[in-house]
Amino acid sequence: MSQPALRKERLEFNKLQKRLRRQVGSAIADYNMIEEGDRIMVCLSGGKDSYGMLDILLNLQKTAPVRFELIAVNMDQKQPGFPEHVLPEYLAKVGVPYHIIERDTYSIVKDVIPEGKTTCGLCSRLRRGTLYSFANDIGATKIALGHHRDDIIETLFLNMFYGGKLKAMPPKLLSDDKRNVLIRPLAYCKEQDLAEYADYKAFPIIPCNLCGSQENLQRQVIKQMLSDWERQHPGRTETIFSAVRNVAPSQLADTTLFDFAQLKQDPAAVAEDHQEKPGSGVEQFIPALQLS
Repeated sequence: MSQPALRKERLEFNKLQKRLRRQVGSAIADYNMIEEGDRIMVCLSGGKDSYGMLDILLNLQKTAPVRFELIAVNMDQKQPGFPEHVLPEYLAKVGVPYHIIERDTYSIVKDVIPEGKTTCGLCSRLRRGTLYSFANDIGATKIALGHHRDDIIETLFLNMFYGGKLKAMPPKLLSDDKRNVLIRPLAYCKEQDLAEYADYKAFPIIPCNLCGSQENLQRQVIKQMLSDWERQHPGRTETIFSAVRNVAPSQLADTTLFDFAQLKQDPAAVAEDHQEKPGSGVEQFIPALQLS
């Protein structure tokens, strides 16, 4: 590659890196994700998103106004052919404290889920339970997950189309048992940006072979739909995410979020309306209409 091409590539990467760091920093600030003295368990899957999350958090750690600790954790689910050496070598290289949890969830999933059926649901539940318990064991105050903006939007439509619920993935969440706080520092980041970042940084990506290439997964259908929308109407994905952050409960229909039953006419407003001065209604516009 020529020197001008190298300089251009480096410039583009610097812009990408600054954008991702700014977006992660904004998400952390908006949702108070990281506080003084936090011990954060960073969940690594070996995919581009979790690698990017760890890398950006390590950089922000150097300049953040608060002190916090990062501990990388990977769950080895005993998938056949899983390269057990990859993550330990990478984490040792970047100097991050880490733990590898070994749980044979692969066999459980294969025993329970019929061949050809979607394994993601059970797999994620088993993984989540193990990680939650381990976070308590190591005294973690936060659990960082690598879900990005596209994941959040896809989950919104998955729940709408297949679950009949208007919900997505919140940037910050308290677990049902109130023992763990989950944070998603990549909530403002686009998947495409993270993919380009991973390519440039040459992260040692580990593919998930448990699911294979299940093309008919509901998430893949939603992902394709959103991709088509974005191609036809650039910026639509950004608008949808803005909607997730700007909810008006009184304009929906959930009686648990808004007290529709108690909505009543305000007598004072009605009385005031009746006492308006003559000529304050439509009739004041009649002369102007006649002149025109």
